[in-house]
Amino acid sequence: MSPFTGSAARTSDWQHLRCAVADGVATVTLARPEKLNALTFGAYADLRDLLAELSRERSVRALVLAGEGRGFCSGGDVDEIIGATLSMDTAQLLDFNRMTGQVVRAVRECPFPVIAAVHGVAAGAGAVLALAADFRVADPSARFAFLFTRVGLSGGDMGAAYLLPRVVGLGHATRLLMLGEPVRAPEAERIGLISELADEGSADEAAQRLARRLAEGPALAYAQTKALLTAELDMPLAASVELDASTQALLMTGEDYAEFHAAFTEKRAPKWRGR
Repeated sequence: MSPFTGSAARTSDWQHLRCAVADGVATVTLARPEKLNALTFGAYADLRDLLAELSRERSVRALVLAGEGRGFCSGGDVDEIIGATLSMDTAQLLDFNRMTGQVVRAVRECPFPVIAAVHGVAAGAGAVLALAADFRVADPSARFAFLFTRVGLSGGDMGAAYLLPRVVGLGHATRLLMLGEPVRAPEAERIGLISELADEGSADEAAQRLARRLAEGPALAYAQTKALLTAELDMPLAASVELDASTQALLMTGEDYAEFHAAFTEKRAPKWRGR
């Protein structure tokens, strides 16, 4: 995303979200615990807009996405979204579905690593939000469920049919998206859906620990690695190695690359500046 914006100034008025930034780590908490953090129309829009705002702030170097209460996110609110969509026309439905996809694109395209801290349920849109993150840190209570076919819709919602096969393979993705059955933490770790299995009740702490490690590292290198991982998913090898070459040539002119050499020569730890 561009650091140049013509939009309104930063706001802290978010619906059902909390955002805090400290030492380069942004923590975004879904804060509707009485509804298992079910998403509303406003919450989707606020997530999209918040990620755009944080992407323009050079101070953010890693982001933790967490859920308050008993679970991570139970998906779209049945009453406030499913009930409302039954009375929408096709144009309105297309606008809504495009907006939910924009949230996933914002997670994938923001220039810093995103870590989903998952405990309890991550269902429907909640499962896709976790899937879109760069890392999924979960405790043993976590369970993922892509429930879209259970409500009579396609399992390929919000980019799930694009992302999930690339994380767990086509066979597992077909099973999860077709049947909508829950996947508990041990199996999720086995098939590669979980990046790190934390101790009971410590997913948030483990995610923060990983975020601090990332925030203290070479931010520009991480941003470009994330961008390449996304861009090269559908590229032929020749295009991929050319893009890699161009990216490395640019990074070799950066301060962090020179700082590594200086630190190595002086036998000290690098002082990464993210540029």
